[in-house]
Amino acid sequence: MDNTVSNTKYTFRFRDSIIGAQMLFVALGALVLVPLLTGLNPNVALFTAGAGTLIFQIVTRGQVPVFLASSFAFIAPIIYGVQTWGIPATMGGLMAAGLFYVLLSALIKLRGSDFLHTLLPPIVTGPVIMVIGLILAPVAVFMATGMTGDGSFELVPRGTALTVSLISLGVTILVSLLGHGMLRLIPILCGIIAGYLVSIPLGLVNFDPVREAAWFAMPAFTLPEWNWQAIIFIVPVAIAPAIEHFGDVLAIGSVTGKDYVKSPGIHKTMLGDGLATSFASMLGGPPNTTYSEVTGAVTLTKVFNPAIMTWASIIAIVLAFVGKLGALLQTIPSPVMGGIMLLLFGAITVVGLNTLVKKGEDLTDPRNLAIVSLILVMGIGGMSFSGGGFAIKGIGLAGILGVLLNLILPGKKPRKL
Repeated sequence: MDNTVSNTKYTFRFRDSIIGAQMLFVALGALVLVPLLTGLNPNVALFTAGAGTLIFQIVTRGQVPVFLASSFAFIAPIIYGVQTWGIPATMGGLMAAGLFYVLLSALIKLRGSDFLHTLLPPIVTGPVIMVIGLILAPVAVFMATGMTGDGSFELVPRGTALTVSLISLGVTILVSLLGHGMLRLIPILCGIIAGYLVSIPLGLVNFDPVREAAWFAMPAFTLPEWNWQAIIFIVPVAIAPAIEHFGDVLAIGSVTGKDYVKSPGIHKTMLGDGLATSFASMLGGPPNTTYSEVTGAVTLTKVFNPAIMTWASIIAIVLAFVGKLGALLQTIPSPVMGGIMLLLFGAITVVGLNTLVKKGEDLTDPRNLAIVSLILVMGIGGMSFSGGGFAIKGIGLAGILGVLLNLILPGKKPRKL
């Protein structure tokens, strides 16, 4: 009898580990895309995604079946930050963004979840999300046509690059439209694989780094540095994913039939997300966010046990120490990533536009028109303000400007904070 029970428990745990591996596979394409686009280490991203999800589970007492991994919202500031201040200073800014989540968590606990919508209504978050997508458009075009991200020189002949990038883009779109079951949840991964396979016979892939890499290797962790300019530039970006987090928690609750806003509470989920993001940044990984792809997988499989995400986290941490995996990921040619970016950055912009549309905002209203116009033009146009030892521009400026305009402009008054 004891042996039967023991075998049953073992079988159940083995099944959970397989399902957990499947959840990680669903997240893998997007998870590694962010470090590959921004110059961060994919092995570190795997480690911090796994560890960040475990931190989230501890904070929420293992009640919410979500997986946390690389956030697309921070791609633009990471690219700019790495080019301007270097990876350590950029990590310092991202760590501060995680602490911003922690602050929001405390305010939500004190004032209730309505506080978040009062401070960050759609008229602010929608255009800020649009800026995040549109400001990256030139980078996507440059990479898709064989140039470096800044367009300074050519890496791959234009004709060859367009062939690869458009195949990556086409496969991604077709899988998202025509794929069934689990396949439909991994369009980005399918697009990357297709583009990679096409790149091999074209001579764009060099396997020497993979052969030279060790099977077991410590991820290349990077410690953060304090830099006020990086912090002021990056922290406002957290406005958009903070609202996205709230939506993701509601989404997974609708799937499982549980109200996670009440238990463990949106303040707890926000706290877990913030601590996971700050932890990731302390090691050189991208900020974490809840993954809607994994929520889709949970919907499809009907496996609502949060312990599944523990297995996904453990497997991600183990894979982070496989040196050849990281080396293989870094052999992906830039046109492959450029093709994915053409869709990805446009999709981010559409998410921002949809935020406004779903809430029925009247954009011809003078107050709304002023807020949206100034966020978009100043964020995308390159407006900057500087003084003393700091400067603010781009997405950071757009975020702060949107919040301030919403609070001070007369007309539709926000509720008292």
